[in-house]
Amino acid sequence: MAKNNNINQAEIIKKVLARISKYWFYVLISIFTALLTVIATLYVPILIGRAIDCMIEAGKVDLASISNILIQVGIVIAVSALSQWLMNVCNNKITFQVTRDIRDEAIKKLEILPLNYIDTRSTGEIVSRVIADVDQFADGLLMGFTQFFSGVLTIGGTLLFMLSINVKITIAVVVITPLSLFVASFIAKRTYSMFKLQSETRGKQTALIDEMIGGQKIVQSYCQEEEVIARFDSINDDLQKCSLKAIFFSSLTNPCTRFVNSLVYASVAIVGAFTAINGGISIGQLSCFLSYANQYTKPFNEISGVLTELQNALACAARIFELIEEKSEIPDANDAKIVNNVNGKVTLNNVYFSYVPDKKLIEDFNLEVKTGQRIAIVGPTGCGKTTLINLLMRFYDVNSGSICIGDADTNQDYDIRSITRNSLRAGYGMVLQETWLKSGTIRENIIMGKPDATQDEIIAAARAAHAHSFIKRLPNGYDTFISEDGGQLSQGQKQLLCITRIMLCQPPMLILDEATSSIDTRTEMKIQNAFQKLMEGRTSFIVAHRLSTIQNADIILVMKDGHIIEQGNHEELLAKGGFYKNLYESQFEKVS
Repeated sequence: MAKNNNINQAEIIKKVLARISKYWFYVLISIFTALLTVIATLYVPILIGRAIDCMIEAGKVDLASISNILIQVGIVIAVSALSQWLMNVCNNKITFQVTRDIRDEAIKKLEILPLNYIDTRSTGEIVSRVIADVDQFADGLLMGFTQFFSGVLTIGGTLLFMLSINVKITIAVVVITPLSLFVASFIAKRTYSMFKLQSETRGKQTALIDEMIGGQKIVQSYCQEEEVIARFDSINDDLQKCSLKAIFFSSLTNPCTRFVNSLVYASVAIVGAFTAINGGISIGQLSCFLSYANQYTKPFNEISGVLTELQNALACAARIFELIEEKSEIPDANDAKIVNNVNGKVTLNNVYFSYVPDKKLIEDFNLEVKTGQRIAIVGPTGCGKTTLINLLMRFYDVNSGSICIGDADTNQDYDIRSITRNSLRAGYGMVLQETWLKSGTIRENIIMGKPDATQDEIIAAARAAHAHSFIKRLPNGYDTFISEDGGQLSQGQKQLLCITRIMLCQPPMLILDEATSSIDTRTEMKIQNAFQKLMEGRTSFIVAHRLSTIQNADIILVMKDGHIIEQGNHEELLAKGGFYKNLYESQFEKVS
């Protein structure tokens, strides 16, 4: 297990370094300023040692030399402070540019991930990766840059300075040093898996919170508050346990390395004292050595802390890289055609599709839709109605078979996999039962499909959708700002805005999936009339549970278990006396 962790960490470090390498100029400045800071910091004890040697005994103090040395100390400290400030500026720039790039990669990846990825994972867990995990990674990376470079350089520089003063004392220091590194490495290796578990559990907690906030009305309606609290407490307890383990074991690093460092300091003091007694070094040099012993061991404490924090950072980086490296949806072919003038003809040939390989859904589905036809799709829940819409829009690709659309410019039919997704989806106008509005003004939400629409066009579309009257009553009319998913609007009003979008775009093909399910009966009748006008000459796919809304459809497809079991218009299907007739009569059964 440890071996696998090491392999994974090595791969993650390579990925991190690859992203850091883009900012090599700032890295070089950071290393240079770190070197300058270390040299200046290590030169100060030499100057202090010289000053001590200028104080031979009472009455024999060389004040002139001491004053000159103190001026030098002041200049060196100023240089050290300036270079350290510049180093921190560069480190911050590198860290937050790298984390910005990673978040950009993550968001771009989310835009091209197959819909299956989003459907099979909670929103909160994905948000946790992009927000919380990247923040944790940034903290670890910043600490690494701030302390790791200077720490390593301090260790190397201190050794050189100590060797220049006395080799024997330096050897005593070096002999004990590996013990500190061994302790830090031993603990750091065992904290990675704990921090990874902590990050995963935090993702579950974020997912639950996101889910509960989004469904708070449902939770309260079904009196599930206690159940939700119990679930949260369970996850919170798990997070507490794994966090305590991770922090406890990682916190052992500092005291353990401090103990070893104290041994180093004691050995320097003892060996140095005997050397000074024998005349090997002066008192000032011994003072300088003791100062170096502190400066030499301090980076080990910092580096051990950095290593611990890096375990957390690498664990978080692993999760965000998992998202970034997820397999993208199949890209448009290099020779994919752009169809700008869809004629509305749609053909499905021997289509097979299932979300899960071992659970069949749509099998041998065939359908030919002529330009301008209205196709109604009905059937019991789970029969494949919405799945068919997903396939038409190419949110999912068929497992086998083909779906073709016609191009009015070339008068040819093209497999939708051979044309660009953008040109395919631009040919459809879509209103679903589930509404979606973004945070912004009413106008911004309406013009989503036609950004260059004029105010007159917007108002005309809103009037056609019977949304103009309620929009005028809003505080700022079309410039009224609404929160995410239109929180302050009723479900019916949100659906009217979604219908206004499609009225504005007027695409050649329409998909209406229970488009008026949340609207009152009177308004629904008016919108149905507006839809009838909009659908004239346009191919329309209408998914409906209320059969009264589809009686005028040219073709009604009755689906069951992924198959078309009946097909025809309203009168023909009633005359057959089959499944459709049973559905219809179940909705319009007369009360005796």
